[in-house]
Amino acid sequence: MRPVAIVQARTGSTRLPGKVLADVAGRPLLLRVVERARRSRTLDEVVVATTDAPADRAIVELCAGAGVPCFTGSEDDLLDRYRCTALAVAADPVVRITGDCPLLDAALVDRLLEVYTSGEFDYVAVAAGASAARLVSGRFPTGFDAECIAFPALDRAWRESTGPTDREHVTPYLWRTGRFRVERLRSDRDLAGYRCSVDTPEDLALVRAVYAELGEDFALEDVIALLEARPELVSLNAEHVGREGHERIWRAA
Repeated sequence: MRPVAIVQARTGSTRLPGKVLADVAGRPLLLRVVERARRSRTLDEVVVATTDAPADRAIVELCAGAGVPCFTGSEDDLLDRYRCTALAVAADPVVRITGDCPLLDAALVDRLLEVYTSGEFDYVAVAAGASAARLVSGRFPTGFDAECIAFPALDRAWRESTGPTDREHVTPYLWRTGRFRVERLRSDRDLAGYRCSVDTPEDLALVRAVYAELGEDFALEDVIALLEARPELVSLNAEHVGREGHERIWRAA
């Protein structure tokens, strides 16, 4: 077993262009994600997968300067980009992390891998984001997402899936079709009312406020305690909670 985290990143964003390069407490947001993933006790490596588009050369150069392995691939077929990167680094399982989650908790990633190794699963995910959208409890905040995928399952999804939604979002074919052995790591209480990913200026303001209050060494529990104590921080991006479009991914065929 060689668990490798592949962090997807690109400069293009409809609502917040260049967000992965935005400053978060003196460091680019993308490097904050990588740094936090590297705190994992169980990951063998953390790499970045970006696109071969000219606009994303900035990501390649950022990673080169920071000593972060970076691979380029298809701009539109993210599933193909993940498979190619996984092959390049001999990853199995693949831990998928998105480049807009600078509050990521490495301890949660370790718990995810523990669940994966405890059973015969093809796919295990932290109960956050699109794959957990239809759960009614036990969800983590968006922004603490991580997915663990057995490489043979990723390879099968790459071979079989043809829909643009499945190719763009990487994992829906795994968790929506009923063809794979799926498990989710759930929270003791439902935390879906908090939004900790970065897709809007308001999200970025919240993340910057968290770093300003907690510094660089914090866990999920610290973030939740801060947000519970400071409701004005929650209000920064409350208008975007639940508007991620996850249900559209479930309905796509």
